[in-house]
Amino acid sequence: MMNLSSFLRRFRDNERGSIALECVLVIPMLMWAYLSMYSFFHAYRTHALNIKTAYAIGDAISRETNPVDMAYINGMHQMAAYMSWTQPSDFAIRVTSVKYDADEDTYERDWSHVKGWVPALDNAAVEQLRSRLPVMPDGERVVLVETFEKYDPPFDMGLSDHEIHNFVFTRPRYAPRVCFNECGAGA
Repeated sequence: MMNLSSFLRRFRDNERGSIALECVLVIPMLMWAYLSMYSFFHAYRTHALNIKTAYAIGDAISRETNPVDMAYINGMHQMAAYMSWTQPSDFAIRVTSVKYDADEDTYERDWSHVKGWVPALDNAAVEQLRSRLPVMPDGERVVLVETFEKYDPPFDMGLSDHEIHNFVFTRPRYAPRVCFNECGAGA
């Protein structure tokens, strides 16, 4: 009668084998590892492209001295979809001008416009973002750019379909504010 330890020792030391059988055992694990690495890298790359796109849009809008309009927002949407390598129908942007009122201690929306499936922000929604907005002096404005992308991973390796959402704010650079259509009251 053979005991278990001698059987395991003999099994460990046995060098007879078949390459075909070893390939059948190892190839599925290698393919799974390769597809998993590809899927996770693709997700990381997509998130990185989206945050860079949001910063590029915020930077471009913050440099505007002339009022922006819907054609400008539509152009930013097209550029953002191109930069993030996605279809325009799977990408949305929301651009909002936010002002801080120190007397009332509130963040107020000057204007908010979207291209895509997300709604524009109103004053109540902007106030709900208080914890994510920067500390600003009285009367200061920032341009809030949000990008959204519907992400579908290339392979089912543990990642699910989800929406990538980026939140970037930028202070206007060459003017005290970025206006929409015209710089009148409430523009």
